[in-house]
Amino acid sequence: MKHWAPKGSPQFPNTTDAMFPPIPRAKAEPRDFVGSAMKITRDTLLKASPFAAIVAGFAGGALAISPIGQQIVAPQPAVERQQEGADPYLQLVQAQPLARTAPNSRGEMQLSFAPVAARAGPAVVNVYAQRVVRGMSRDPFFGRFSAPRVEQSLGSGVIVRADGIIVTNNHVIEGAQSLKVVLSDRREFDAELVLADPRVDLAVLRIRAGENLPTLPFADTQHDTQVGDLVLAIGNPFGLQQTVTSGIISALARTEVGVSDYAFFIQTDAAINRGNSGGALVDMNGALVGVNSAIFSEGGGSNGIGFAIPAEMVRRVVESAVSGGSTVVRPWLGARLQTVTAELARSLGLPRPEGAVVSDLYPRSAGERAGLRSGDVILTVAGVEVRDEASVRYQFATQRPGSRVPLTVLRNGRQSTLTATAEAPPGGSPEARALTGRHPLGGARVVTLTPATAEANGIDPFKTGVFIQALDRGGVAARVGFRTGDVIDAVNGQPVRDAAQLDRAMANARSWVIGVERGGQRAEIRF
Repeated sequence: MKHWAPKGSPQFPNTTDAMFPPIPRAKAEPRDFVGSAMKITRDTLLKASPFAAIVAGFAGGALAISPIGQQIVAPQPAVERQQEGADPYLQLVQAQPLARTAPNSRGEMQLSFAPVAARAGPAVVNVYAQRVVRGMSRDPFFGRFSAPRVEQSLGSGVIVRADGIIVTNNHVIEGAQSLKVVLSDRREFDAELVLADPRVDLAVLRIRAGENLPTLPFADTQHDTQVGDLVLAIGNPFGLQQTVTSGIISALARTEVGVSDYAFFIQTDAAINRGNSGGALVDMNGALVGVNSAIFSEGGGSNGIGFAIPAEMVRRVVESAVSGGSTVVRPWLGARLQTVTAELARSLGLPRPEGAVVSDLYPRSAGERAGLRSGDVILTVAGVEVRDEASVRYQFATQRPGSRVPLTVLRNGRQSTLTATAEAPPGGSPEARALTGRHPLGGARVVTLTPATAEANGIDPFKTGVFIQALDRGGVAARVGFRTGDVIDAVNGQPVRDAAQLDRAMANARSWVIGVERGGQRAEIRF
């Protein structure tokens, strides 16, 4: 499970004891509250509610998970019947128990999640990944390097096709030498990696069960999912096997979460913990709303703020995998965009900050051919409202390649609709060039940076330069500190736009000042 926290997050002192002092427990008496309604005042809440036991356990340490042996001690609920002379504000109204039948409406579904859990649970699996970690430190007693060790990580996955296609998080299986999938009925299968997409933290696996497996259908989160909808998170937290937690959709289109190049997360308060990565977030129809991927947490546990990758993005990755693609082709609008802030909205004469304004267009890109101009404000993509630059990018990237995508734009105070064709960025397979010679880039394999190469590697597609694709082990470039993914944009003060120009510039000089961009930061290195 990825943990995300904004920079500068405050550190809170442990105030548990002050907030929740130990509370004497009432003697428990078994009672079935199915179908009951209970009205409780503040004074009697801690006396009569099952929540009292949880609070007491939280304060007194009764609820604990030990990392050794996973020992779990749960508090017992404390409930009292109302006796003569008891608090008159505590009223228990006994109702007839409802029949446990499949609910037919959203209102009935609130009584029990069991039908949804029973329907969705068989399609959620446990994923185990084994990695061989090489010993890097020298043994202090025997003077030799420590032996390699096997490291196992656990996560969850979702069966999305009956022939054994499973989607999970890339960070669950990254670097694994072997993969194993355990179904809900405890059958185990070896799994093979079909496609990994680190940019959105998704991976597609395949198992061969020899039979049709239960699956989860994809929800239409663009049109059907709303804030406040009930959802279930199903996964394998802490290796405890399949676990179901409930919550609601807390927010949609979260673009501030910096754990993906296409940040557009669904936020939920359903409990998500370590091991839930790759598990399912399902709606009350048993459809897959998203794949659980990250949590906001200072300490590593659930804080009620979890994030799931929306079903639309998951579907596109799965479609690419089953069609035989080695990578995911994502459409590119070819527009440099800026989020419309409140200040920018005032300067543009907009009633409120919404959408993204076009500041530049790549020549012959999908956006330029559709008729976009600098200064246009994009308000919707494919009929979906967009609130910022990241939303525009995500909505266009999740369209099927070749499809026609309507764009609602505001130009000179008037709205109009343009149509763009969803297509991949240009320059998909630039020719690689091996740099040789006695200079700091000797042993580097480079390609001219194109929009396609930039998009695939999380670089600004408008950036020009040369991309380091690979380095010879032990070569000069590797020894002096260059890395795969670096972008060279200048040599001795002269811009470099392609691999051939870089090769000539390096060969014709005796000293070098090389402009390098790495991870969004630029530096000039003198040799």
